[in-house]
Amino acid sequence: MEAFGVPWFIAVRYLGPPLFLLVAGGALVVWRRPARPGLVWAALVVNLLAAALPFLWIGVQLSTGRADQTVHGLVMTLAQPAVATAAWGLLLAAAVARAPGAARPRGSRTRAEDGGEAERAPENVG
Repeated sequence: MEAFGVPWFIAVRYLGPPLFLLVAGGALVVWRRPARPGLVWAALVVNLLAAALPFLWIGVQLSTGRADQTVHGLVMTLAQPAVATAAWGLLLAAAVARAPGAARPRGSRTRAEDGGEAERAPENVG
């Protein structure tokens, strides 16, 4: 990191929490197997990618010599929050997803599935 002009403590400060989240979240995925573990793993990795994006961007700038153009910095400023939002969207999708092949809860049939109007229970009106 020092070769990029970024002190180590800055890299640890930005990459440490997503790395911890990846380890802790990965342990929870293995221990408590969610309905869609692939989505959870993808969310954890994309979150780490979002945190590493500024450092990757600095490396690309140094290797290509395009560090002097502000439009590239603007794109990066907009890209990192978009990637972080994608990670949260993946995690939300994993939280609300049903397990593959899971049947619907009992009693959730629609009238069309019942063959038309549902039978009425007899009522004692008087």
